[in-house]
Parts: sequence; structure tokens; C-alpha cells
Amino acid sequence: MRILVSNDDGYFSPGIALLAERLAALGTVTVVAPERDRSGASNSLTLDRPLTVRLAANGFRYVNGTPTDCVHLALTGLVDPLPDIVVSGINFGANMGDDTIYSGTVAAATEGYLFGIPSIAVSLASKAGRHFETAAAIAEGMVERYTRFPITAPLLLNVNVPDIPLSELAGIEATRLGRRHKAEPVVQMRTPRGETAYWIGAAGDAQDAGPGTDFHAVAAGRVSVTPLQVDLSLHQQLPLVADWLKK
Repeated sequence: MRILVSNDDGYFSPGIALLAERLAALGTVTVVAPERDRSGASNSLTLDRPLTVRLAANGFRYVNGTPTDCVHLALTGLVDPLPDIVVSGINFGANMGDDTIYSGTVAAATEGYLFGIPSIAVSLASKAGRHFETAAAIAEGMVERYTRFPITAPLLLNVNVPDIPLSELAGIEATRLGRRHKAEPVVQMRTPRGETAYWIGAAGDAQDAGPGTDFHAVAAGRVSVTPLQVDLSLHQQLPLVADWLKK
């Protein structure tokens, strides 16, 4: 099996190193990741300048661009033959609910999905970062499961793993995305030049976090596995909009 690994925390992050090490037991791993932390980059492509690809001492390739750039370059010229699966992560922090819209980790997996390659985004649902090995074991298990029981439909999975020892996990659950409250207000500060600068406020608390959601599963100590789609069309509103356009 050929496995492409990427992330949004940068090629030097502990999560991607551990992920690549664990997945190497299942096949040939190629790593193409950003040269620096690009968290929150979402699905952005760099179109206003050329990109460079360099080789790190550990064999990882790193790109001066976004997570989407990394996977796009890998699948359009860097990697031959193409991978059988794309795995993004292990992200340092959760990517649940509305976070998936902004997540570079999810975006890297989404790019693989858009190329017709099964793709998985894996996140450690904590900023403490104590148990990356738990998320790595889950990622290895997910890929191994896919090799034995492949899903024939297009596959894009968002996986969030509680930051606890593997032995303490309460299971694994197929979930839907929850929803958050709106983000907290921006944080203002003064620069040394007397200008006002702003930090984006923290994400809001979970609002829709009941049974069946990713928030609920992780809070209960279970791994959350959410199948995602890219079609943003609101199909049930098509008749409403079509009628409105006739007025």
C-alpha cells in the first residue's frame, strides 16, 4: 500500500512523525507537509507565487505553502505512482463541528478526496498533547481496516481521538458534526508603534453537542469518526430558490 501523509502543523510536528512511523508498518509512506504551522489555512491554494519543495534530513518533503498545496503538488507531479490513501495529521488539537471548515488538517485530506483517493484526517482532541501515540494507533487501525474492508464509495473521514491512553478509550463511534456557539470577540492589543492590532477570538463552546455528535463522543472518551462531503449545495432549497427567481 502507498500512503501519502500530510498535515497543517508543519513537517517538524511530533504528530506527523509518529503517524508516518506507525503507518510505515502498513506500506510505503511519503510525507509532503508545510514548512511551518499553517493551522486554519482551510482549503486555500497558493496561486500568486511559485512554490518550492525541499527535503528534510528525515526524508520528509516540505513545501512553502498550505496543506492543500502540499497534497495538490504531491498528486499532480511529486508522487508517482499515486498513493492508495491520504492520511492527514496527527493534528495538535481537535477538529470538530464548525472547526472542520477552517481546518488545514481536514483540507489536506479533502484534497486527496477531490482527486478520488480515500482520505482520512486525524486529530488529537486536546491542546495538552499528552497521548499522540493513542491517535497514531487509531490511525494505523483505520488504515489497516480499510485495507481489509475497503469502502467502495468516495471516502473522506474526519477522526478525532480523545487525549487519553489507548487502554482508556471507551470505543469508536460514527458521528455527525456538532455545532459551536459563535466565536469569542477579537482580542485587541497595541503594537510598539501605537497601532491597534487584533487576535482572532477563541472558538465558541459547543452548542449542538448531543448524542450522535463528534463533541459528545469525544467527551465520553470515544473516538469520533465523521464521514464528510464536499457538495455545499443546499438541495432542499432548490425548489424554493427556483420559485423565487420566477417572481
